Amino acid sequence: MSKVRTYESIQSDLLVALPNPSNQAYEINIKIPEFTFLGVQEQPDFATIYLLFHPDKKIIELKALKQYVYQLRDIVVSYERLINIFYDHLVEKFKPERLRVVMDCNPRGGISSRLTIDSDWKSRGGEEKYKDWHDVSEWNRLD
Repeated sequence: MSKVRTYESIQSDLLVALPNPSNQAYEINIKIPEFTFLGVQEQPDFATIYLLFHPDKKIIELKALKQYVYQLRDIVVSYERLINIFYDHLVEKFKPERLRVVMDCNPRGGISSRLTIDSDWKSRGGEEKYKDWHDVSEWNRLD
């Protein structure tokens, strides 16, 4: 039987930053459709993650992002804690102009949930200059 791994063992150093090849403004949208982790009852949880990323000097190496995500498959954590850790690691590593993380959790017991964090929110230190986070339907276009 393997030892239970908790959120403290998540390795942010798996994330790799590459130099941004442009000094012009642009947006990167990333979808992680097979996001898995162990919930607090040590049962598998499944989600789709959407990242909206406005790079500054660094961009995300997707292969490294995949390795970072794969390590979460055997981590016991609540999704409320996990989205915050995931967000914090991405901000720390890439220092983007803007980052939005949306976690659509699959139904369990007839209930599904969507968690969202946006660096533009005043509560996260942002200026609230982007208003697109008000329109939930905008995020369904990635499906």
